[in-house]
Amino acid sequence: MLQIFGLIFALCLWGQHPSAPDWRAVDEEGMRHYQALLRINTSDPPGVELPAVEYLERVLAAEGIPTRIFALDPKRPNLVARLKGTGRKRPLLIMGHTDVVNVDLAKWTFPPFGAVRNGGYVYGRGTLDDKDNLTACLMVMLTLKRMKTPLDRDVIFLAESGEEGSVKYGILHMVREHWEEIASEYCFAEGGGAVRANGKLRYVSISTAEKIPYAVKLVAHGPAGHGSRPLRANALVHLSQAVTKIAAWQPPMRLNDTTRSYFERLATISSPEEAARYNNIVHPQKTDAIQEYFAGSEPGHNSMLRTSISPNIIQGGYRVNVIPSQAEATLDIRALPDEDMPRFLDQLRKVISDPAVEVVREARDTRPGAPPSRLSSEAFRAIEAAVKQDYPGAITLPVMQTGATDMAYLRAKGVQCYGVGPATDSEDGPKGYGAHSDQERILETEFYRFLRFHWDIVTALAAAKP
Repeated sequence: MLQIFGLIFALCLWGQHPSAPDWRAVDEEGMRHYQALLRINTSDPPGVELPAVEYLERVLAAEGIPTRIFALDPKRPNLVARLKGTGRKRPLLIMGHTDVVNVDLAKWTFPPFGAVRNGGYVYGRGTLDDKDNLTACLMVMLTLKRMKTPLDRDVIFLAESGEEGSVKYGILHMVREHWEEIASEYCFAEGGGAVRANGKLRYVSISTAEKIPYAVKLVAHGPAGHGSRPLRANALVHLSQAVTKIAAWQPPMRLNDTTRSYFERLATISSPEEAARYNNIVHPQKTDAIQEYFAGSEPGHNSMLRTSISPNIIQGGYRVNVIPSQAEATLDIRALPDEDMPRFLDQLRKVISDPAVEVVREARDTRPGAPPSRLSSEAFRAIEAAVKQDYPGAITLPVMQTGATDMAYLRAKGVQCYGVGPATDSEDGPKGYGAHSDQERILETEFYRFLRFHWDIVTALAAAKP
């Protein structure tokens, strides 16, 4: 009798854990959808994401997956698809954006919207940003539906528009006008990825925080005059001195949970010399030298430690023999998530210390600040487990991005967000390949591996537990 009950129990467990997907079929179909989406020119600007959304809508509808379309501009819609769970847990949002940045055709070896497969790579604008995530989300939804996977939480797929600079059409529209459609406990989106060096995996970065971009303008004033009679009050001179002072200023270092864990974990796979720097960032007697090294040799790490400032645009003067009465410089400020910006700008004014130079914050859609997503969450534990399974030998590195993603809007609403992505070669960047670069490509094998990884993290978090 006990044996019979044991058999029944085992069969029940087997029924709740269907066999693994047919990965050969998933890979083949995933590549087909990936290439189809890459061949749709969704450059932003001008931003016409409608054909990509129509493609996704057709594919999902063919499988009986309901979709809804939300658009501020009919040419720039957002698609939401939902697979219902038991409601035992709050929903999981998986997200990818349909738009891509512009291209310089002269720089491309293969047509940027050709999705050409050559030498084990797929070439095309959007291969890494962000039609890899878009396709992975699509394949997860299709596979969950076909396998009738029981879910403890709803899985919501958002294909958003406007991420590359036109957020009012995408995430802002969804958060402000249709929040109930995407409200969730956790979100997986772009922002991470595995890193290979010389073909060997080093680590898998998971974005758990990001800096907040601000545009600030310095406006210098002075009397106009004839260029033959130089003036010490020349606005351009005052502006140049202000920019020089800013360039020499290192805003104070401040670690958070993400960056502290990042450097601790990175030290474990680094050379002894590198590890000594990463382990001694806050050492009272060593930190100055380490931070100076970062500023000169590892600018990405330097930016992760503080609110950063980069003077990127200077304007002034209109002819050689006229001293202008005004000159301007635009600063790209990337603030730590908890930065008090009014206080920071007051510090900036003190550094400049020149009444002839105004510090003016530019009006723009500023991403909101929010605490880093938790490293102790069920979602992050699921990610770490999937990294061990799908990227053997690599460690998981939580990362605060120095750039920006649309996850900032979700974190500000209390959603725990984690940025994921496929593996890329560290050698590709210097060769001119990468997101927003002159060319873009992905290894086919890493695209397939990312499909598996995405499936693993979604099912670990959303599939019903026996």
